[in-house]
Amino acid sequence: MNAMNGSAGTGNVAWLLFSLSTVVCWGLYGVFLHTGQTAMNDPVNGRYKAFLLVGIAYFITAVVAPLAMLLFKGATWTMPGRGVAWSLIAGVVGAAGAFGVLLAFGAKGSPAVVMSIVFAGAPLVNALYSLWLHPPAGGWRNLPWPFVLGMALAAVGGCLVSLYKPAPVAVTNPGIAAHANSATSVRTAAAPAKS
Repeated sequence: MNAMNGSAGTGNVAWLLFSLSTVVCWGLYGVFLHTGQTAMNDPVNGRYKAFLLVGIAYFITAVVAPLAMLLFKGATWTMPGRGVAWSLIAGVVGAAGAFGVLLAFGAKGSPAVVMSIVFAGAPLVNALYSLWLHPPAGGWRNLPWPFVLGMALAAVGGCLVSLYKPAPVAVTNPGIAAHANSATSVRTAAAPAKS
């Protein structure tokens, strides 16, 4: 259980609750983003309009809210250059990833498939980059087998979820058709059309 507790201590589960809240938010992100893009009723520029509004939401959430917290807590405004640089790089990488999701939708990627690939692949990239930064004791050949198995299962799981997601029920209410369309259509991405 050391891996689960990490440095949080045995009695503190706040980190887990915050982690799960992120899972829920990011799990809904792709579907909501595609719904917003579709609801723009602009097949050419709808994705850019949606991303513009995502940027405004990022500004409110990631600029106004932390600024208020810093002011409320009376924080100093000293920021080392290294911290500033890496934080800005993190922001660019995060925004570029979000834009990549929108471009994938624009290239006819189904939200279910795109987000499955993203969320299965991101932990693999994270783990490999972390290992590159901090190589394991004894070298790469001495990686624990449960870790290697977990990496393989994450990759296979992402593929299986993408390829075999159940087809949706036909929607008869046009008011919810746009939302239903944003959450499905894996069959066309996973199998060739039948004539």
